[in-house]
Amino acid sequence: MLIITIKQGKEQALLSGDPWIYLSAIEKVEGKPMERGKPGATALVQSSARRFLARAAYNAKSQIAARVWTLVESEPVDHALIKRRVQAAVERRAPMLAQADPQALVQLVDGEQDGLSGLLVHAYGGPAGYLVCQFNAAGVDLWKVTIVQALLKATGCPNVYERSDELVRKAEGLPITRRVLAGEEPPQRLMVREGARLVPMDIRTGFTYPR
Repeated sequence: MLIITIKQGKEQALLSGDPWIYLSAIEKVEGKPMERGKPGATALVQSSARRFLARAAYNAKSQIAARVWTLVESEPVDHALIKRRVQAAVERRAPMLAQADPQALVQLVDGEQDGLSGLLVHAYGGPAGYLVCQFNAAGVDLWKVTIVQALLKATGCPNVYERSDELVRKAEGLPITRRVLAGEEPPQRLMVREGARLVPMDIRTGFTYPR
């Protein structure tokens, strides 16, 4: 198991609810080299006095060296936790999704707000449409298969496409990927509702076509 020890006095932000642990706040990281080099590996976070603080996803290649999964010592980071959080996020926004224009891009998962740091998911076209995901941190990237399975079950939408932020993933030391994760790829050009108007957009990239 990886163990991250926080510098004395640097744990206050974490205890106040900040889910990001910066490299500058870390005193040392203990664990096997293979684990330390695995982006997104789960680590136990402790104070300089060796008191439990959190479990977090560790990424040695990022200035945000760890992103908190849980502050509860008895809560494991496993498939069940990921699935619960995806389900809760979708349920939280279900009323908004039901009332939304099918041609609007509706946010279903919003990273830190849903306990899934770095994950953004938007829905387009209703239950038979598309989910567009951004895995912008190593932790959620490592749990990608579980997240996609949970999204399929929670939404009933069969089509999931990955469109991650290139600059953010580069900063995280992650490869740039755009690909189908389930079902079919969205068409290159769709009409997307933005306020009172419809604009032609490639939801795979976010590019808006000139009109």
